[in-house]
Amino acid sequence: MRRRNASNPDLPSPPDLPSFTVAADVETSERPARSGRSHHPSHHGEDNRHGAKRSERDHDGERHDATGLLRHDAPLDEASIDADAARVVQRLERAGFQAYLVGGCVRDLLLGGRPKDFDVATSARPDDVRSLFRNCRIIGRRFRLAHVLFGGGKVVEVATFRRNPTSLSGDGDAEDLDDDLLIRSDNVFGEAHEDALRRDFTINALFYDLDRRQVLDWCGGMPDIQAKTIRTIGEPAVRFREDPVRILRAIKFAARLDLGIDPAVYDAMVGSRFELARAARPRIFEEILRLMRMGSSHRSMWLMWEMGAMAVLMPELSAFLDDDEATAGGSFRFFKKMRLIDERTRAGGALDDIVLMTALFYDPLEEAAQGMRDLVSAVNDFLEPVIDRIAMPRRIADAIRRIVVMVPRIIAGRSGRFTRTELFLPALEVAELVLASRGESTSALEVLRREAMPTSATREPRRTSSFPRQRGVRR
Repeated sequence: MRRRNASNPDLPSPPDLPSFTVAADVETSERPARSGRSHHPSHHGEDNRHGAKRSERDHDGERHDATGLLRHDAPLDEASIDADAARVVQRLERAGFQAYLVGGCVRDLLLGGRPKDFDVATSARPDDVRSLFRNCRIIGRRFRLAHVLFGGGKVVEVATFRRNPTSLSGDGDAEDLDDDLLIRSDNVFGEAHEDALRRDFTINALFYDLDRRQVLDWCGGMPDIQAKTIRTIGEPAVRFREDPVRILRAIKFAARLDLGIDPAVYDAMVGSRFELARAARPRIFEEILRLMRMGSSHRSMWLMWEMGAMAVLMPELSAFLDDDEATAGGSFRFFKKMRLIDERTRAGGALDDIVLMTALFYDPLEEAAQGMRDLVSAVNDFLEPVIDRIAMPRRIADAIRRIVVMVPRIIAGRSGRFTRTELFLPALEVAELVLASRGESTSALEVLRREAMPTSATREPRRTSSFPRQRGVRR
């Protein structure tokens, strides 16, 4: 694979890390036991579960004993912790269950960022959670999760501890590459340390104990937070073959959080990239959108291109970027457009999904339609395999078809009847990105924007995703 220059002076400087100390051992018996907390409910029936809850309240000091746990004293800024999520954890603990903040929120707080979601992992079963919270609903058929609902549309997701349903537990042998490792069922309850071990990357497997103000680390995530490095839990090739979407998640975390990728992990990403063709297509589409929404599309798309994932999922775009000579600097224009998207996202929030996907494919679409008498047919021929490969929703594909026809007319000053359509403003945004990526003035488009948008109108903040949250997937 051809290597490209990875330098990018526009990437943000690394965030400052909070200070923390690492416990020398896993002994916790010196800490006074508190009543009202349990080790973990048993997962072998209702009677055993409630009996275990009662008997273990007096053995808090032995919690997670002999599980390889390291406790890190890392008091996070309480003002940065969502108060509703903290209340969920505290009520579960008072009821005798284990409960921790987990995953992305712990990772982001340790890296000095602002978490998008606060998720909770607990020993309580979904029905136990529902019995404790009137504002709770149970969702999911494959694996049930509890959503605790708060004002303003806020959702705190509460998941029961799970374990890896395979016998690999992250330490499988990747030598037999003919084995089908793809996880098709993940519906097995477990314990806290098993839940940590089944996660994808060490930095996502950290649990935060609100009461003790400690980070619980079974997988070596804290040293990787400190080193700002992405490593898988267990053998990288096995982890990516179990769930190929983890390749895109690694790219997302590296780009959004400005993290390095461990060399063995990167090599496994390259070697496993063709497995992406076997992944669930709606998940692929959603992950591509997440790469574009977070203000890090420049680095995300560069990493996808560099390590070959783009050639698997979006070969039309990859081929366009590969042939820089034939496209007269097309890769430069494309990555400049990605940088402009990032600047706008950081300034005003994520752009509309239609704008993002049209901007992503605009350059190869324009090339494919060049010189064609039937522009609509050329665009359709380009988009149909893309729709099938990444499960692009028809509403977005239809909007792209119309906008690609509108943008050249807008740039040429011949908007005409398009100004009265609902897609005119998204098309105007795409046209601005196209002109700016070419180094051309966008002042004429500003006039069109003012004419098309009432002076009193303000851009409404949009949700991070216009799609349902992926159930059970840790961000």
